[in-house]
Amino acid sequence: MNIHERLLVIDFGSQYTHLICRRVRELKVRSELIPWDRFSIDLIEEDVKGIILSGGPKSIYEDDAPTIDPYIFTYARKRKIPILGICYGHQLMAHLLGGDVSRGKKREYGPAILEIVGESKLLTGLPKKSRVWMSHGDLVIKLPSNMKISGRTENCPIAAYESIDGLFFGVQFHPEVKHTEYGMKILDNFLKLCGFRRDWVISDIINQKIKEIRQRVGGSRVLLAASGGVDSTVTAKLIHEAIGDNLHLVFINTGFLREGEVEWVLNMLRNLGFKNIHYVDASDRFLKALLGVEHPEEKRKIFARIYAEVLEEAAKKLEREYGRFRFLAQGTIYPDRVESGATSSTTDKIKSHHNVVMPTLSSLEKLEPLADFYKDEVRKIARLLGIPKEVWGRHPFPGPGLLVRILGSITEEKIRIARRAHKIVEEEAKKWGIYDELWQIFPVVLDSKAVGVKGDARSYEYIVAIRAVKSEDAMTAEFARLPWEFLEHVAKRIVNEVEGVNRVVYDVTHKPPATIEYE
Repeated sequence: MNIHERLLVIDFGSQYTHLICRRVRELKVRSELIPWDRFSIDLIEEDVKGIILSGGPKSIYEDDAPTIDPYIFTYARKRKIPILGICYGHQLMAHLLGGDVSRGKKREYGPAILEIVGESKLLTGLPKKSRVWMSHGDLVIKLPSNMKISGRTENCPIAAYESIDGLFFGVQFHPEVKHTEYGMKILDNFLKLCGFRRDWVISDIINQKIKEIRQRVGGSRVLLAASGGVDSTVTAKLIHEAIGDNLHLVFINTGFLREGEVEWVLNMLRNLGFKNIHYVDASDRFLKALLGVEHPEEKRKIFARIYAEVLEEAAKKLEREYGRFRFLAQGTIYPDRVESGATSSTTDKIKSHHNVVMPTLSSLEKLEPLADFYKDEVRKIARLLGIPKEVWGRHPFPGPGLLVRILGSITEEKIRIARRAHKIVEEEAKKWGIYDELWQIFPVVLDSKAVGVKGDARSYEYIVAIRAVKSEDAMTAEFARLPWEFLEHVAKRIVNEVEGVNRVVYDVTHKPPATIEYE
C-alpha cells in the first residue's frame, strides 16, 4: 500500500487546527501538521498533493501576526496543488494575494447560515443554505483578482471564495468542527479536487509509529510513566512492540487516585505482558505539598514538579540496577498540548497538563508517540493492539487525578469525599447502562458549603457537582441529558453515603464555553 501522498496543514494557532488533520485522516488521507514559523517551500515535496491554511487567534494586521511566504501560491499554481484557507487562513490568503481584510462590524461566534452564491467546486453537493460554525472578528471585504464569491452569511458577505482556475479556496467558517452541518462534505470535496487516493488507515499509523520508535530508540532503555489510562497504556504497548523489555514502567501513587486504582493498574499491566513494572508510593509527599493549595494552576504546577522529582529519583535508582536510560515516554495526546498552549507559538494556553508542563528530566529525552492523536483515535489503536475493553473503554481520568476535581483549598476531607463520590457515580453509570454512552461522567467537590437538614438537624456541608458530557475528541463537548431518575438516585446515594455532603447539583454547560474538567 502506498501511503506517501500527503496533505500539509499549516498551523496558525487555532484551537481546532488539529481537528483538520483528524478529519482528513477520517477521509483516509495522510495529513501532516506544520507550525507556520517552521514552514518553508522546501517542505512541499513531490508527495504533497494539497495544502490547508488553518485558523488562528490573531488578526492579520497585528505586529506579531503569523504569516507565510507569498511565493507558496505561485509555487502551488505551478505544481497545480490546491490550497484551502480556513478562518484566519481564509483571510491571510486573500490578504497575501491582494485582497482586503477588515475588522467586522459584528463579530461572529457560533452558528450561522451559509448561503451558496453561484457555482462552486468546493461547495458542490451542499444545499443552498446550511448551518456553519463561525469564530472570527475580522473578515474579507474585497477579493483578489481572479477570485469569486461562493458563499455568504448574514454578517459575512464573503464567507467563502474560490479562484477561477479552481486551485485556491477560502472559507471563513470552520468545516472541521461537528457544528458545521456539511463540514465533512466540504473537506471531502477539497480532497477530491486534490486528487488524493483514499488508502491511508489507522493500521498504517501503528506500523509507522512502531518503526519510528524502533529507529529513534535503537537499543536504548526507555522509562515510561504509566497511569493505567488508555493513553499511557497504548504508549507502553507501542514502545514494547518496538523495543521489547528495554521498556520499564513506573507507576506512581500520588495520593489522588480513585478507590482500588493501585491494585487494578498493577494487575492490568501484568496481564498485558509487561515485565518491568516498578511501583512507587509517593502519596504522602504529594499530599504534604498540596494540602491547603487553592489556585488551580498552582496545583497543577506543584503536582508536575513533584511528579518529575519522584520520577527522576526512580530513574536514578533503576539506572543503578539496570544501566543508563535515555528516554522518558509519556502518554501525552493532542488535546493535552492544545489546552497547555504547546502546539504552536500562537496557540493560547487554557490550562496546564502535568505531562506537558512537567520539567524535562535532566538526563532523559521525551518520547511521546501519541502527541498528535485524539482520544478516540488512541482507543482505535488500542483495539488493534489487542488491549482489552476494560482499558480502552475507561473514561478519561486526568493525570493529577482527584486533585483537579476538588475546587479551592485541598484538604484530606475533600479528598475522601471525592474518592467515595467517584466510586458511587461510576458504579451507578455502569449499572444503568449509561457509562459507555458518555465521554466522561464524574463528581467534583466544590469549594462551597450549603445549609441542609439531616436527621431533623441543621447541617452545613459540601456541595458535589456531577459532570457528564458527550464528545468525540474532547475538543468540544455537550452536556449529557441524563434521566432524572438516574440523577436523583446518584444524588441520594452520595448524600446518604458520603459524610460531609448535603447537596448534589448537575452541570448543564457545554464545552466551549466551559472545559470538561473544572480545573
